[in-house]
Amino acid sequence: MSKLYFSYAAMNAGKSTVLLQAAHNYEERGLSTCLLTAALDRRAGAGRIASRIGIAKKAHAFDDQDDLRDQVQTLRAKAPLDCVLVDEAQFLTPAQVWQLASVADDLGIPVLCYGLRTDFQGKLFPGSETLLAIADQLREIRTICWCGAKAIMVLRLDENGQPVQEGAQVHIGGNDQYISLCRRHWKTQQLSQE
Repeated sequence: MSKLYFSYAAMNAGKSTVLLQAAHNYEERGLSTCLLTAALDRRAGAGRIASRIGIAKKAHAFDDQDDLRDQVQTLRAKAPLDCVLVDEAQFLTPAQVWQLASVADDLGIPVLCYGLRTDFQGKLFPGSETLLAIADQLREIRTICWCGAKAIMVLRLDENGQPVQEGAQVHIGGNDQYISLCRRHWKTQQLSQE
């Protein structure tokens, strides 16, 4: 039986690296994959998944209007498909998470999702919330705070490097705008030892 997996972490934990490694492992064994990423995240270019360590791969870009089950079924009708890998899974809608569950349940294709659990205010993303509720298997990918403790929170920074406490949940950015912290330092907004 195929399953729906959710691997979650704070920023800079290597989620995209793990996804790209999984895709490589499938392809190295002669199996085919479908890579999906959020259309709104263009940091690596449109329809591209890239890791900060320098590896990248082309992907199908999705937006919140796409029926992902239909897309996967269309791709599978053209060629065999052994696995679906989803980057930036926090940007999935709840309906899309259920569509991906149907890919696993009804089409028999494993779906591996990778994304953030919470936003900069400590609130669950809708896609992450639904994945946490219905995924067959959950896995935390760990990273560390500047203090060495496990980082589970993300703090957004403004253009001057100061913490932001309000704003839209979705704001695309990298290391210049986000920092992963343990809960204690997220609450105090302490960005370093100094």
